[in-house]
Amino acid sequence: MKRFVSRGVVFLAGAVALPMSAPILPAYAYVDRAQDPRLNILKRFFEALGCPASQYSSAFLEAADSFSLDWRLLPSLSYVESTGGKAAAGNNFFGWDSGRARFTSPVAAIRNVAERLSRGARYHGKTLEQKLAIYNPNPGYGAQVKRIMRRISPTE
Repeated sequence: MKRFVSRGVVFLAGAVALPMSAPILPAYAYVDRAQDPRLNILKRFFEALGCPASQYSSAFLEAADSFSLDWRLLPSLSYVESTGGKAAAGNNFFGWDSGRARFTSPVAAIRNVAERLSRGARYHGKTLEQKLAIYNPNPGYGAQVKRIMRRISPTE
């Protein structure tokens, strides 16, 4: 099979032409976070409380957008479970697996928990209230998380 390269396009004899470009990224990757008002809101929330999670504000937004979650959910869970990373062991900002889960980084934890809350068998297709009841069935837990969500921003 012969290959010819012309102006950024690879032609393979007998195959479909494919552009030579960076890998296709999800739509959220093209959001200019510097212009995203949610970023400043989230940073201010965490910074006012002295939370290490502040430095991961952009990762929270990217994960929420990528997995179609309310942008306030993951930061709220991290605040309720570890005071925004202050009490996080093994980069587990979310108390995942009753606090036993370990992650390679806070960003890995954010993406992992976002994916599970969106696509995991126990959570997929559930409402926010149902997801929170599965996440932690203790009475009042869901209401506590939703209070923090409203504290971050009263609207989605």
